[in-house]
Amino acid sequence: SCNTSVKDARVSKRKAAANDEGPKRKNKRRPDLEKTRQSVDALRAEFEAKYKQQDQLGEGGYGTVFGGYRKADNLPVAIKHIAKEKIGCKHVDETGKQLPMEVVIMLKLADKRSRSVRMSAPVSLLEWYDLDQEVILVLERPIPAEDLYDYINHNGGSLEEQEAKIILKQLVDAAIDLEEKKIFHRDIKAEDILIETSSDVLRVRLIDFGVGCFIKRGACYRKLYGTPDFIPEWFSLGRYRAGPTTVWQMGVVLFDTLHSDAAFETTEFLKDRVRISETLSENCQDFLQRCFITDPKQCPTLEQLRTHPWLNNTNTTHRQTDSFMYW
Repeated sequence: SCNTSVKDARVSKRKAAANDEGPKRKNKRRPDLEKTRQSVDALRAEFEAKYKQQDQLGEGGYGTVFGGYRKADNLPVAIKHIAKEKIGCKHVDETGKQLPMEVVIMLKLADKRSRSVRMSAPVSLLEWYDLDQEVILVLERPIPAEDLYDYINHNGGSLEEQEAKIILKQLVDAAIDLEEKKIFHRDIKAEDILIETSSDVLRVRLIDFGVGCFIKRGACYRKLYGTPDFIPEWFSLGRYRAGPTTVWQMGVVLFDTLHSDAAFETTEFLKDRVRISETLSENCQDFLQRCFITDPKQCPTLEQLRTHPWLNNTNTTHRQTDSFMYW
């Protein structure tokens, strides 16, 4: 379960006075609904005064994202609206209040962010608003940038191996950074990876922590969140763990980056109906094969991936790969 509790709310029960002497204590009353409504209206007015919302950028199962900017300085932002009825992962704070797990994770990332980011990091949460029927997240919006799925399609359907290596090296670093902070993204895929193209060297940014959670040592997850096809343990065991799942997702992203025409499908791979292209360098093929080890006990760690020769060899031949096949 992704529901967590920091600390149970402590409730102090007081006994009523045994006689009529002295001042009587008033019973606790429910929050005044009119005051609550005024508070929500004030928050919405504050949001609208600070930010200009523009065209829709995307929509998923847990929210809708719009482009926009901060009025004070024209800073580009992404504005994510999450209907409270669609919040899948929640966190219970010390007061007993339920918060979207995405907010809690991003607040932790902001609190723990180091000054020397490894050239790959989640986008920042600038502000958030807890309204009556929805939660609004105001997020950093790198410009110019596009998600990896679109970037691949705009570059002919696959990337050269050297360019894919630049992306994967940063992505593995980002995944290690999350793991060190005990954060499990759960759904790393091309659509949730932004590629900044403002300089000669591409920069990778991670987005959408809507199904993320905090990692507990040795924990297995028995409730599925994210994209089922990116969690192989789910098909065989009905459960999954953070480390092996994230390593598998590294492989899926790399596979989709280097192979054109069709996306990787875990179910087809498990049936031995997907092949890694032999036109890739031997080190790259080995990297993918290690990501796709189906036994979680034999799966490499993210740190082991980081030291793999393919990520650390700068002499990879630039070559475009052909399509893979289902048969």
